[in-house]
Amino acid sequence: MADTPKRQGEGDVAVKRRSETEKPKRFKVLVHNDNYTTMEFVVLVLMKFFQKSETEATHIMLTVHHKGQGVAGVYSKDVAETKVQQVVAFAQTHGHPLMLSTEPDSA
Repeated sequence: MADTPKRQGEGDVAVKRRSETEKPKRFKVLVHNDNYTTMEFVVLVLMKFFQKSETEATHIMLTVHHKGQGVAGVYSKDVAETKVQQVVAFAQTHGHPLMLSTEPDSA
């Protein structure tokens, strides 16, 4: 049999390689210590905005108190930034200077 020339697009399949989908970066929400916000208020915030049990919230609050900061949770960037804004606004309306921030999670 003689080789017959292939028409363009006949017999060959174009394969487009997929790049690996990267997991979105995660961000830690950090609670910072200050000399004015009460421990009880920090526990309340951790329970209300970060769905922590009273025991978990107390542990995080004590970490903040002793080490200067503690991790309230790890979220996508948008969720982490929204939680920071919500908590800071809530704290301000209750007369507390509570500060939170976000940073990329290394884990």
